[in-house]
Amino acid sequence: MVKHQPLQVYERQLCLSCITGIYGCRWKRYQRSHDDTTKWELLWSLILLLTFCLLLVWFYFWWEAHNDYNEFNWFLYNRSGEWSDGTVPILTTTAAGFTYIAFLMVLALCHIALGQQLNLHWLHKVLCQMCGPFLHIGALAAVTALSWIVAGQVARAEKTYGYNLGCTRFLTLVLLGLYVVPLYITSPCIMDPDTLKPRPDVIGHQGAPMLAPENTLWSFQRALQMNVTGLEADVAISVDGVPFLMHDLTLRRTTDVGKVFPDRQMDEASRFNWTDLQQLNAGQWFLKDDPFWTVHTLASREIELIANQSVCSLEQLLKLASYHNTTVVFRLRRPSPEHPCYHSWINDTLQAVQQSGVSQSLVMWTPDEHRAQVRQLAPGLIQTSVEKRSPQSLQKDGISRLLLRYNQANFSETHINLTLYTVNEPWLYSVLWCSGVSSVSSEAPHILQKVPYPIWLMSPSEYCLMWVSADLISFAVVIGIFIFQKYRTSGMRSYNPEQIMLSAAVRRSSPDINVMKEKLIFSEVGNGVGSADELYGDNGYNYYTNQGISQ
Repeated sequence: MVKHQPLQVYERQLCLSCITGIYGCRWKRYQRSHDDTTKWELLWSLILLLTFCLLLVWFYFWWEAHNDYNEFNWFLYNRSGEWSDGTVPILTTTAAGFTYIAFLMVLALCHIALGQQLNLHWLHKVLCQMCGPFLHIGALAAVTALSWIVAGQVARAEKTYGYNLGCTRFLTLVLLGLYVVPLYITSPCIMDPDTLKPRPDVIGHQGAPMLAPENTLWSFQRALQMNVTGLEADVAISVDGVPFLMHDLTLRRTTDVGKVFPDRQMDEASRFNWTDLQQLNAGQWFLKDDPFWTVHTLASREIELIANQSVCSLEQLLKLASYHNTTVVFRLRRPSPEHPCYHSWINDTLQAVQQSGVSQSLVMWTPDEHRAQVRQLAPGLIQTSVEKRSPQSLQKDGISRLLLRYNQANFSETHINLTLYTVNEPWLYSVLWCSGVSSVSSEAPHILQKVPYPIWLMSPSEYCLMWVSADLISFAVVIGIFIFQKYRTSGMRSYNPEQIMLSAAVRRSSPDINVMKEKLIFSEVGNGVGSADELYGDNGYNYYTNQGISQ
């Protein structure tokens, strides 16, 4: 009878089991492998890395696009007819995907550091396919950190020259590309601080719609409290010729028309007369929907004022602006051809301007229709265009000001007064300030009020010193990492798993040690590593005997 004894004793490695189990569903010790990773798995690792980088850049673009998220909500409203914050599910989904991909990236780097074979589980592969693709912009810190892994692999590589040369060349090219990128980077805020122009004026777009319901008197009063230099509004005309403030085509979102006139809630706002419009409440929706999550910051008096707001006429806004000596810019929407005021809309608006008593020099006139007639009837109005046009065309029509979206601006043309909309974020306001813009239109004047100086402003010499220093530090760190990894791995031998387990087991008293040694001898001799005498001599054992097997 032959008595079989265990050939190997393995130490528990809970951390390694979790890493290989989560990444590739290889929970058992025998499922793990030190063999080279297959080309197919390397491809999936590359896809994982690219997806991580692309999601990182998506976060960057989302941070920039946050300035315009309310316009995205308006787009959804115009499509669906329901007002909601459609940006929340997008941001939540992106954050979840980024966290998941980042976790897989950490596991992959752990596999490389521990010398384990990369074997991404099929479920992760499916999810990775669903997450991409996006765009990628590399970061100097990330590549510098990655050099630790590359240096370790180069130092430990046995079939050396081609692999080492390939890894080193790849890392060198990436780093050199990042080092010279600043030569091609331009920014308005890289300038001599002495040449910085005065702080751009802030115009309250629809008043202060983050603190009060848009296009209401209280909203404009709140904007004036933020020291704005102008007010901007959207103007429609009622069937009886009264210009009033309303952004949407219908009254559903910003009034209680569904309660007061349930049969007319889908009608265009310009289909109501002024008497009907005055019956509507234009503030309760703000307290109910809380579109900017600011209601909880309001005092009880403000809540009471908001709850009693009504539809505001253009004449009321102009009287308020005249009292505070504040500029007014409004976008006039022409009614449909069936409307009674389709042909008289310009005259009706000019009449409201004259009746309000506001100085014409405070009113920025934007409609292009009948501009010559308007200049004749009201020569003091500030002729403003909302379209990007040539200097010759602007001069011909007597236009002295442009009102454009911020991404349409050409900052090389400084001969004309430029107002850009809609600017809500301090970083964008700072960039436009450095660019020399004279004024901006904002839905967040309370936020821009807290920006007394550009967020960052750097002279060209300071910028050059900064990026050259960063490049030198990065280069020194990478060289140091390669030297340290080479020194750390010099003199190390390559051992197979059984030999490593045996070395750990020698320190313990166990009857199975001799049997494990026999297994190791057969493995090493069969691979031509050395003779049995050499192996025993190295570890202080007697010559091989049959003590481990008894009959």
